[in-house]
Amino acid sequence: MSEALFCIENLRVAYPQRPGEEPTWAVDDVSFTLQPGERMGLVGESGCGKSTIGRAVMRLLPASSRVEGGVTFQGKSVFDLIPNQLRKFRGEAIALIFQDPMTRLDPLMTIGKHCIETLQAHSPELSTPSAREKALATLAKVNIPASRWNQFPHEFSGGMRQRVAIALALLLNPKLIVADEPTTSLDVTVSAQILQELTRLCGEENMGLLLISHDLAMVAEYCDRIGVMYNGKMVEMGSTETVFRQPQHEYTRSLLKAALHIQTIDEIGSENWGVGSGEEKQLPIINEKSPILSVTELKQHYTIEPNFIERLFNTQAQTIKAVDGISLDLYSGEILGLVGESGCGKTTLSRTILQLIRPTSGKVEFFGQDLTKLSRQEIRSSRRQIQMIFQDPHACLNPAMTVGQSIADPLFIHNLANSAQAKEQVLWMLEKVGLTPPEVYYERYPSDLSGGQQQRVAIARALITHPKLLICDEPVSMLDASVQSQVLDLMLQLKEEFELTYLFITHDLWLARFLCDRIAVMNGGKIVELGLTKKIFANPQHPYTKTLLAAAPLLARA
Repeated sequence: MSEALFCIENLRVAYPQRPGEEPTWAVDDVSFTLQPGERMGLVGESGCGKSTIGRAVMRLLPASSRVEGGVTFQGKSVFDLIPNQLRKFRGEAIALIFQDPMTRLDPLMTIGKHCIETLQAHSPELSTPSAREKALATLAKVNIPASRWNQFPHEFSGGMRQRVAIALALLLNPKLIVADEPTTSLDVTVSAQILQELTRLCGEENMGLLLISHDLAMVAEYCDRIGVMYNGKMVEMGSTETVFRQPQHEYTRSLLKAALHIQTIDEIGSENWGVGSGEEKQLPIINEKSPILSVTELKQHYTIEPNFIERLFNTQAQTIKAVDGISLDLYSGEILGLVGESGCGKTTLSRTILQLIRPTSGKVEFFGQDLTKLSRQEIRSSRRQIQMIFQDPHACLNPAMTVGQSIADPLFIHNLANSAQAKEQVLWMLEKVGLTPPEVYYERYPSDLSGGQQQRVAIARALITHPKLLICDEPVSMLDASVQSQVLDLMLQLKEEFELTYLFITHDLWLARFLCDRIAVMNGGKIVELGLTKKIFANPQHPYTKTLLAAAPLLARA
């Protein structure tokens, strides 16, 4: 048998503790081996230790972390590498695709500069033109056009930033890729393209892939083997088919049940479109005369000015039509899903509706009031009624504020509560979003939480003012299936309790099918199809909608 590519033996990891405290093991006695060309999936709830394994492999843990056990790559101990060897090891031997691309990208560097720097740091003899040529070819694999070469990370959508991070990992042709939620921000078509590319490389280059994910359908489709983690331990491991068809551990069974709960599949034409229950779904009564939100011919165009060199060659400014003439109505009590590929304008549309960015042209009317004509103070006042759950909770939570302070902040901004009332409401909301015991989480900081826990804090903060309209930008994309299901059920419960209306932005088509009354499909800044969820899934009209549906991975029932 050939030598193992990568081996973890009895790995235990504890993050820095206060003096005198017993270590809390984030990873507790985990062992597994990965062969050249093998694709292994690592699944489990947020906070179970999946990402900690990825960071331990790359030696990216905080300096005072306690680490026991061994990690070997092609027979050599990773923990024994000296700094020069470690620098070469990272990128050339093993590449890590981070869950949050903004922690991977320098906000002061263009995308092109990121690529050139990465290549020349490992191959100093490589000329800039050769590096650019290789970088552009790699960016093309993840659907980033050459025209975006001179742009900065903040000019990209969350999904496009993730594609850049994946391209940077592929640049040096590593022997193993540790992909930590690599497609969390990506739509199904681009996810499929990237994972097919990674799968091809595994076969052709004998490259290993450790895919850390909470997307069970994706792991089932692209991985040979699966490991299930719970509370720092590996509770089940085996071939993907065996684990999915005959799960042995209770936690694995609960994960699969939750994923299938969201991917409820009825016969085409069935009337049983229930949210998670299989019962008939009662659509809200749509009064054609009184939408609570009405968007008319909304446009948001950006101009990319040529740099000095491009101006010498008379290069013209480029206009990006992020939102290009969109009209739609949202009615009280409904959930309207907005789906489409990353970079198609979904998030830009939501931010324009909220007036976080002013539109190029068009109208946004909320309860008959044109938000585009309001003063800054009037817009701020209106935001009590329209709240947003952002895609990236890490970027929208103040690292210097505790969880309790972050959630209470909107109450103080809108003068809705005093300190005592605010604390009581925040503790109640923390319990509602599953952060228990709430008194403990109230005092914690965002850096103390996993990505999924941060997302729940962001949801709690958006709901604390009891808004009428909630704009949800991928609100559960970072959560595992079981927590995702709980949070969605919570959102539905709160929707009834507080008479909420949701604009739900997602790239997960099965999630949209599970949750939404109507779906708007967005492509290239335009809405190409809009209709009842059941009709769009049963009989899609637009070629792009058909492509999206064909690319969506689906869990097979045992």
